[in-house]
Amino acid sequence: MAKKVKVALVYDFDDTLSTAYMQDYALIPAFGMKPETFWKNANKWATDNEADQITGTMYYVQKTAKEKGIQLTKEYFRKLGENIEYYAGVQDWFQRINKYGKWLGLTIEHFIISAGYNEILEGTEIRKYFKDVFACSYAFDKDGLPLWPARVVNYSIKAQCLSKINKGLKQTEDRAVNEFTPDDQRPIPYKRMIYFGDGYTDIPPMKITKDRGGHAIAVYKPKSKNKSNAIKLLKDERVNFALPADYREGKEIDHVVKTILLKIATEQNLELLKSKEEKKKKTKR
Repeated sequence: MAKKVKVALVYDFDDTLSTAYMQDYALIPAFGMKPETFWKNANKWATDNEADQITGTMYYVQKTAKEKGIQLTKEYFRKLGENIEYYAGVQDWFQRINKYGKWLGLTIEHFIISAGYNEILEGTEIRKYFKDVFACSYAFDKDGLPLWPARVVNYSIKAQCLSKINKGLKQTEDRAVNEFTPDDQRPIPYKRMIYFGDGYTDIPPMKITKDRGGHAIAVYKPKSKNKSNAIKLLKDERVNFALPADYREGKEIDHVVKTILLKIATEQNLELLKSKEEKKKKTKR
């Protein structure tokens, strides 16, 4: 059996684990708006003001809440996390995969890299399964209300977050991410990563993971038109797999991920056997 090594399973959140954007379930309805209307207006504000789309929509959430008289405290955000709906199998996915990894001699660590809000993610029932969460967050004033976007995670920052996981860094360790670290000293090499995403904002981390020997999975809502987007990512060689977002035991994602984990464990065992043979060569006769 292989010596235990770390494997990172890294997930986008919206439309990857959850069935919609996290703001769609309760926050936007509290504004008295439909999600499609809100996002159209928020994106237009960002475009009109030449703002980064994610930063712009964070401001627009803050602006709309103030206009509607809704106080976006950390506790309010946390409560929003309780309304998240997940794809089939997500709630027990982490325990099942951890158990399978342990059986193989692997230590599975789960991470989120999301353009959603950390304050909402903190209130989700699955937050306890993640070693770290890389997501947007607000700075709060003395009254406990959002003052300004403190951290923003867009498509390019997602690649930086992946590098932090590779080097064993936390979200706030920004300077260290650019410091040189030899590959053999990085806690989780890319070849022991599996990245799950659903769309074009996930392309940079998907591509990096795939090109550096790891595996990238594009998921799509079962029986939806979004399947074509995932297939295009597969055709464009951005990902290794395009699979329906069904995390139940015996389904495609379950089978693919377990096969990848078995491959990692087998390769680790092989490396140990080779190492033993190399030691024999150095042994004096």
